[in-house]
Amino acid sequence: MMKKDSRIYVAGHGGLVGSALERILKINGFSNILVRTRKEIDLRDENATAEFFEKEKPEYVFMAAAKVGGIYANMTYPAEFIYDNLQIQNNIIHNSWKNKVKKLLFLGSSCIYPRECPQPIKEEYLLTGKFEPTNEPFAIAKVAGIKMCQAYRKQYGANFISVIPTNTYGPNDNFDSVDSHLVAALIRKFNESKVQNKEFVSIWGSGKPRREIIYADDLAEACLFLMVNYNSPDIINIGMGQDNSVGEIAEKIKDVSEYRGKILYDHSKPDGMMRKLLDVSKMSALGWKAKTPVEEGLRKTYKWFFDNVRKINCAL
Repeated sequence: MMKKDSRIYVAGHGGLVGSALERILKINGFSNILVRTRKEIDLRDENATAEFFEKEKPEYVFMAAAKVGGIYANMTYPAEFIYDNLQIQNNIIHNSWKNKVKKLLFLGSSCIYPRECPQPIKEEYLLTGKFEPTNEPFAIAKVAGIKMCQAYRKQYGANFISVIPTNTYGPNDNFDSVDSHLVAALIRKFNESKVQNKEFVSIWGSGKPRREIIYADDLAEACLFLMVNYNSPDIINIGMGQDNSVGEIAEKIKDVSEYRGKILYDHSKPDGMMRKLLDVSKMSALGWKAKTPVEEGLRKTYKWFFDNVRKINCAL
């Protein structure tokens, strides 16, 4: 059982999910949280990762470290997306076993499910069809991480679990104009268009694909809940259980940003998967449900972005 003073390593604490995990752990009274910046430890480096685990001896590991990005980033840097993620996963999972970590939680991604997948997506649909081409290298790396956790459990009895979160957004997201995910990219676009008095905001694709989005703090709470209550080798979905079209999400962000212009859709750009709604019945049966409505989460995220906009070098 994870105690309040257990040595807990949050890998990737500087990112969207990792920072939320650190925040939620502190709120819940956990006082011995281990974190390292990318400058302090390059998790792609086998020796550096091994030295960290041997020295610090974490008891529990939340594995949120990963190279992530939107459609453009995945299409532009496929080699980095597969290499970096495989290296990070291999090093953390292997050294967790080697140093007798009591439990590890590996974060996958809903993009690992087949492109043509029945909706809502059940956990057993994994590897029943072809990947979405725009993010195939990333998806393959994430599947490898899940299979590695299952293999170490089967061969060594390691208590390593894997979760599949839906699209996540919130404070500390990557708001880069090129590499960001849907919500962060739209927030930046609407803010810049508002500040620059642009007549319209251009959005990739048709606006018709549907996306399920979850607020980062809700995801972090779900991960903590599972770290305490879930010990199965089977993957488990984390989501809202409902989705919105990209166009609907854009309209919601337009409202919270108070942008008054038009929304135009660039049909020459790819849509990606047309729908990714997770079946969250397993989580619901365990007694957990996301609590932050989309509108509230978007307001909080936009406020964080606006308050920190100068720090992340965006227009104001």
